[in-house]
Formats: sequence, C-alpha cells, structure tokens
Amino acid sequence: MTVARSNTLGACTPTGWRRPAAAFIFFGALTAALVVLNIGIGSIAFSPADILQTLIAPESGTTMSAIIWKIRIPRAIAAVLGGAFLAVSGLLLQVYFRNPIVGPFILGISSGATVMVSFVMLTTLTVGMTVISPFMTTLAAFIGAYGVMLIIVAVAYRVKSGITLLIIGLMMGYLCHAVTSILTALAEKEKIKGFVLWELGSFSGFKWSEISILLVCGGLILLLVYLLSKPLNAFLLGETYAASMGVNIRRFRILILLCACALAGMITSMAGPVAFVGLAVPHMARLVFQTSDNRILIPGVCLMGALVASLCDFIARMLLSPVELPLSAITAFFGAPIVIGLLMKRRVEL
Repeated sequence: MTVARSNTLGACTPTGWRRPAAAFIFFGALTAALVVLNIGIGSIAFSPADILQTLIAPESGTTMSAIIWKIRIPRAIAAVLGGAFLAVSGLLLQVYFRNPIVGPFILGISSGATVMVSFVMLTTLTVGMTVISPFMTTLAAFIGAYGVMLIIVAVAYRVKSGITLLIIGLMMGYLCHAVTSILTALAEKEKIKGFVLWELGSFSGFKWSEISILLVCGGLILLLVYLLSKPLNAFLLGETYAASMGVNIRRFRILILLCACALAGMITSMAGPVAFVGLAVPHMARLVFQTSDNRILIPGVCLMGALVASLCDFIARMLLSPVELPLSAITAFFGAPIVIGLLMKRRVEL
C-alpha cells in the first residue's frame, strides 16, 4: 500500500477543498432526505408536515407523536450515529494497520460482544429477570466488546508489530466464536431464534437514553479523533516520519486502538454486529473526496457512513414490509458490488 503525499498535502489548498465542499453538501442533503424518509415512511406513513407538527408540539399525546418520538426518530438517529461511528472506526484501523481489508470487527470486538450475549440469551442467566432482559443483553454485549478491547490494547502496549496484533485479534475472534458455537449447540430451540436475530444487527428498539449515550460519549470520541488528524496524516507516511514530527508512537498507537474499539463497541453493544460499513465506507470516502487527508476524511466517512447505514436501514424495513430483513445482509448486498466497482475503476491509495 502506498501513500500519496501530494493528495494529503494538496487537499490543504483552496483548490483542493472545492471538491470536498461540493461532496459534503451533496451527501449531506442525501442523508437529511433519508432521515426524513426513515421517520415518515413505515407501516404508518407520515407527511413532512406531520413530522414538523410533531417536532413543534412533541407533548401532544397523539398516536402519531408517540410513534414519531419514541420509535421513528430514535431509530433514524441511531442509524446515522451507528454508520458514522463504524465508518470512523474502520478508517482508524485501516490507517493503523495500513491494510485496506481491515474493519472494526477484525480485532474480535464483535465476537467478544456476541459471546457474552450468547451467555445471556442461550443459557439460564435471565431466569427470574425477564423484565430487564433487553438491558442485560446490551450490558453483556458492552462488557464483551470492551473486554476484548482491553485485551487487545494490553497486547498492543507490549508488541510493536501491527501484523502480530492483527493475528492476535483474529485468534480472539475464533476463540469467542468457538464458545458461541458450543453454547448454540447446547441451547434450546426457542432461545436460538432470538440470538440469531440479534446477531444479524438492527437499529430498531433504540431508546432516548441510549441515543444520549451515543451522542455524548461518541461525540467526544469523534472530536478527539478529529483533533488527531495531523498526527494521523504523519502516521500515514510511516512511524519513523511520525516520530520525527514529535508523535509519541506507542502512546499514539494505543490511542488509535482505544478510539476505534470504543466507537465500534458502543454500536455493537446496542445494535448488534453490523457488517460491511466499517470496512467499505472508508474506501468509498477516499474515492469520493479524492484525498488521503484525514482532516477531510474523518468528517467525510462520518457523513458517508451515516448515509449508507440510513439507506440500508430503510431498505431493510421497507423492501419486504411488514417483514424486516437483516440489516447486515442489506449492507453486504448493497455495498459490496459498489465497492468492487469503484476499486476496479480507480486504484485506492490509503
């Protein structure tokens, strides 16, 4: 993989910013339109005027107000934030490993969340506590995702090789998958169905409390990531170059992993594993914005991740309505051909 120094530096010029500005406006408008569609279209359709009226008077107590405020808006916001977080996580890991096929779940984050959820959903841990079972599922996924993250960060502190760390992450994923497979084989049939549905990923069922956590915690992490744009650009040119620019390499590597794993872990714990977004969106953003400058790519992948996740969530809900399709299946079917086509037309440089 090569680094285009001219692309990274050229985006800083006024001419270099013209295309990104136009792309931000275009994709921002598309994302906003999709958010409105996701709020307005469903088993019960609402016009933009209905949505506006509900936003102005949220305490009206009508069925329309309850559906929009308690179901549609949280889900639409969750799709936007989920896509943005997964995309930024994928970008950070691709920069860290200098590998175009690395995604946020390659380090076993998804597998860690899955194995803990399998303990809750496939065993008798929820006996007598069925009322808080959804909360337990989210908490278990959170513990699993961040437990694996802490192990990976601890290993990263001791080893310098990105390839070694990547292999350890893959082995962690295989170990978690082995435990999950054993629990699935021993579980009762009615429990397996619910677990399989969780594994497919979905932005449905989000509550405002969860949205608040994503906005506050995720927003702070995104701000930190953006402040790391210049060190990330230096890191693209090699660790030796970054060190010559005053970057503490060991501390910076740990920080990249913490931010990437935290963003992916938050979404996985609340929405389940959502495939493709973290892997493919960074490639799409590089091709659209035609730069390797992370000052442009970080907000760019946020926007495109939100767009892709919102579109896929809309398709999953509406394609065979009232049956909701698996979100991860839609993201794969929708995104893989696009990315393959884009990569064949133009060589991607990280």
